Amino acid sequence: MASAAQTNADSVSTLGQRWYVLFIMMLVYTISIADRYVLSTLLGPISKELKLTDTGAASLGIPLALFYVVMGIPLSWLCDRTNRTRLLAAAVAAWSFMTAVTGFTKGYFDLLLARVGVGIGEAGGTPACNAIIADYFPADRRSMAMTVFALGAPIGAWLGSDIAGYVSILHGWRSAFLVLGIPGLLLALTILITIKEPKRGRLDAVVEEKAPTVMETLRFLWSQKAAVHALWASGLSAFWGWGLMWFTPLFLQRTYGMDESQAGSLLGLIYMFGGIGASLVTAWVVARPAFADPRKIARLLAVVTALATIPSFFAYYTHDLGVAKMMWWLFIPAIYFYIGPAFALCQNLSSPRMRAMTVAISLLIANVLNLIVAPWLVGSLSDWFAGPGGANADSLRLAQLILAPSGLWAAWHYWRAEKYIIEDQKRAIGYV
Repeated sequence: MASAAQTNADSVSTLGQRWYVLFIMMLVYTISIADRYVLSTLLGPISKELKLTDTGAASLGIPLALFYVVMGIPLSWLCDRTNRTRLLAAAVAAWSFMTAVTGFTKGYFDLLLARVGVGIGEAGGTPACNAIIADYFPADRRSMAMTVFALGAPIGAWLGSDIAGYVSILHGWRSAFLVLGIPGLLLALTILITIKEPKRGRLDAVVEEKAPTVMETLRFLWSQKAAVHALWASGLSAFWGWGLMWFTPLFLQRTYGMDESQAGSLLGLIYMFGGIGASLVTAWVVARPAFADPRKIARLLAVVTALATIPSFFAYYTHDLGVAKMMWWLFIPAIYFYIGPAFALCQNLSSPRMRAMTVAISLLIANVLNLIVAPWLVGSLSDWFAGPGGANADSLRLAQLILAPSGLWAAWHYWRAEKYIIEDQKRAIGYV
């Protein structure tokens, strides 16, 4: 049945059309990740200007995360029922405009309000991208397609780290937000003009006449044991990996005496080359015929995540910068390795008209954990360990070490998803 789905893909779009859409969706993901990483990169100068504790610095990520998850459900509900390309273009324009506005803020609350706007806009982005890609690539090619889409994560992290840090040193931290915000407005216009809305579910054997309600979607996903484990696994992967990276630029500045440009450059190289390399290797691996079996994808994610947890701990345990760099080169690529396959697992475990909602639920779990819980946990622990003297390199190190082992928790959920995934995928889309 997989071959029939592939023939159907060729009959509804050309190879060039599919890859053009995938490239544009990857660019959308790139700027969304860049707009998140820029704040983490600039925590040093922002905290200094606004006189923030580590807990206060962590709170800067909460407005984006909170409104991202709050607005994610209604915008995804709309995405499953309306023109996805128009909704996506509007979302990209909105968050890019608010990223640029961040560069004009004058104080703490102004900055928080600007990040609220970014969060609301970004809530409509990734679910729409996932739903559109699923109607251009059949089930057995979605892991590959979503891994190419996920290339936006390391590229965006590089832009938000290396480029943002460089711009900040030259022109101040506010200029970095302007540099990252303006290109998104041009991308929104490109989406509106060049991408047509595909027919929903055109590559799946299951046909739905109308989109299910939020409660129907939740009930269906809850009945899919593999989906429950996949959703928690991807969320905990974000909690572990991206949660650790939130404070890493500040950790480098405190521990090794770097400025934001030096820290951003060190991490940016790993994001760019390690992250892209891991994503390309993942795309090649999951495109192999053997990985048409989704059990092997779940197993691969479990093994890689478990192994990468080891260097994620030693990167913050060591006091040697050379050793720390080596550990980050092993750990950071792994937090990009999982994105594409995890998105594809969620797509293939949900029916065609609930895909945007399923992705929104996945992102709700992931972003609450990695943008709210993890920064708050690390920031609060750092302040607590430091005591009245104020947070320092040692207190931040201890807080990071407490978070690092959570990668093993994510690996366990991937391993459990493997047991149920064949039956659940057949139920969702009609074939494996």
